[in-house]
Amino acid sequence: MTVMKRCLAVTLLGFLVPLSLALGQVGHNPASSPYRDIPWHSGPVLFVGHLSGDRGTADAGMSNAETVGARYELQAGRSLLFQFIGAYLMGDRFILNPAADSSSPARKTGPHPSNIGAAEIALQLKLTGGKSWHRLAPYVGTGLGLAFDIDSPGDTTHSGYTFGTKFTIDLMGGLRWYPTRHLMLNADGRLLWWRLKYPVSFHSTAPDGSRVLPIYKDVTDWTLHPWVSLGIGWNF
Repeated sequence: MTVMKRCLAVTLLGFLVPLSLALGQVGHNPASSPYRDIPWHSGPVLFVGHLSGDRGTADAGMSNAETVGARYELQAGRSLLFQFIGAYLMGDRFILNPAADSSSPARKTGPHPSNIGAAEIALQLKLTGGKSWHRLAPYVGTGLGLAFDIDSPGDTTHSGYTFGTKFTIDLMGGLRWYPTRHLMLNADGRLLWWRLKYPVSFHSTAPDGSRVLPIYKDVTDWTLHPWVSLGIGWNF
């Protein structure tokens, strides 16, 4: 199953579970009901995951990243939750030399390690409100943040290209499982966007007449990155 299919499956599950809850809750004896109150306490979540996706038209963007991070979840009533997120993305990217011929090994080298940091604020809607079904609680949400270069090869070809700092936006869906009152396990899928900016040198003509970026292509490029993770959290 591809990363994109995993994200779609998590989101679809998020919509199907609350429908089952709505249809099945009527008539249950409270003592044997599969529906439980969700703890309303805030707390931290540690997670690991993988980010993939588009490297952009010029094939210069970062992707293929193993990720580690932490979230702090702050309850905002029965159905809403705020997240404050910090993550370290250990990916890779290719280095392009617009002065080299298209057939030259120097035109595109790599991939080379490229690590970035990410910080985000997200708002989530708990689809089952203040209850879980068989201790499962699906959600959807959206977030805004920043991604910034921490450790990358830099501009080794003097092309003018760097990752820099990017504004990010994402859509998310996932599932929480509460095996105990305080412990929470989380499967999360996100679609993350950021915008690459290419230097004008990518439009320059190499000795063989080729260009890294066709002259009709824009020097800005939004790229989409599926991001899946598993987390463990604690509700105080």
